[in-house]
Amino acid sequence: MKIAVIGANGKSGSLIVKEALSRGHDVTAIIRRADAKVDPKAKMLVKDLFQLTYDDLKPFDVIVDAFATWTLESLPLHQTSLKYLTDILSGKPNRLLVVGGAGSLYVNPEHTLRLVDTPEFPDEFKPLATNMAKALDELKKCNNVNWTYLSPAIEFIADGVRTGHYSAGGEQFMVNSQGKSQISYADYAIAMVDEAEHPKHIKQRFTVASK
Repeated sequence: MKIAVIGANGKSGSLIVKEALSRGHDVTAIIRRADAKVDPKAKMLVKDLFQLTYDDLKPFDVIVDAFATWTLESLPLHQTSLKYLTDILSGKPNRLLVVGGAGSLYVNPEHTLRLVDTPEFPDEFKPLATNMAKALDELKKCNNVNWTYLSPAIEFIADGVRTGHYSAGGEQFMVNSQGKSQISYADYAIAMVDEAEHPKHIKQRFTVASK
């Protein structure tokens, strides 16, 4: 397949690029700066996310949105960037796979209480989780976009090992066989590329955790 990864120089984006390349896909890294570090085997498109047009994205079977920002004043960009991409892809056949957050996962079977709304959720991560949750809420209204949103486990481990295994679930947070909710970025990348190759969650959010 032809796969584009927006934010391909980030921690999750770079591992998704690596995973897709290892499976023989034609991968293009979409980055803001020409000096950004990306896998040399990937093609490059140097362009700001908010300058992308449908002509830029049209050639790709799958567009992975791995956009990320962390400063307090920039957190609303999680919402505006996703809206920008869904506006571009509205009514189009291309698929949009979104690197999501864990804070919007539900903690109860009734799906009335999210992780971010629990007393145990760390205050320092609430602004990020809230902005990402709002972006997901709007994404769920996009019935004319072929989107998929992948939430990691609570503990998202940047330098964790690639085990090659994961468990998938729906909208409720999961724990592994040791009772922990965690996954490495590398195993998350496997799940993302698996979804690209074998779509099971069109217009759905799902989550993955280590086994």
